[in-house]
Amino acid sequence: MQHVAQQIVVMLRLELFLQLCLATLFGGAIGLERELGGKPAGLRTNILICIGSMLYTKLSITMATGTADPTRVAAQIVTGVGFIGAGTILHARGAVVGLTSAATIWVVAAIGVALGATFYWEAAGTTLLVLLVLQGLGRVELLVERQSTQSMLTVHTRPDPTVLEDLETVVRRTGLEIERQASRRENVDMVIDFTLRGPKRLHDQVMIALLHHPGVRTVSTGE
Repeated sequence: MQHVAQQIVVMLRLELFLQLCLATLFGGAIGLERELGGKPAGLRTNILICIGSMLYTKLSITMATGTADPTRVAAQIVTGVGFIGAGTILHARGAVVGLTSAATIWVVAAIGVALGATFYWEAAGTTLLVLLVLQGLGRVELLVERQSTQSMLTVHTRPDPTVLEDLETVVRRTGLEIERQASRRENVDMVIDFTLRGPKRLHDQVMIALLHHPGVRTVSTGE
């Protein structure tokens, strides 16, 4: 009986070693892609998240006895990873960056949970799919960006100290990219010239948004 118990312990340790290796491999593959792209959550972060999620899940399943619910730990993993993901999101002048990194962290945690629950093929397939999305769709986004249109807007506004920053925020919230901008004084007005790029449908929306700003007098296009 003791010999059988020892064999079970050895098998569990071998399985744990395999799961640790796979968590390092899968988390590292995704983290390397993020690291090469200069993203905030890189190689070490994704490896540690994948290993931690896997280990929590493994321990939860192993220690659950009787009527204990092992899925409660997985639910807490999602909550904990949410805080880490929030730390990668930055908000500056109306532009939000880091959402993809936050979503990647969330998926890497799910891969770790799958490994801890011994869903190895599912974890491997998800890792390949994530890499395909990050690499392949990134190129698609570049192609879409090249097809986007450019427009020039001239905004006459009251010369308030914060008006330029306020208008930049309004423009970025619509999803358009500001390629160039220049400001000058004309009589009592401040005139701001924006060169914008993005999907065609957003150019009309940004004019409406700017006209609703209390400091804006007129908005005209360069067409």
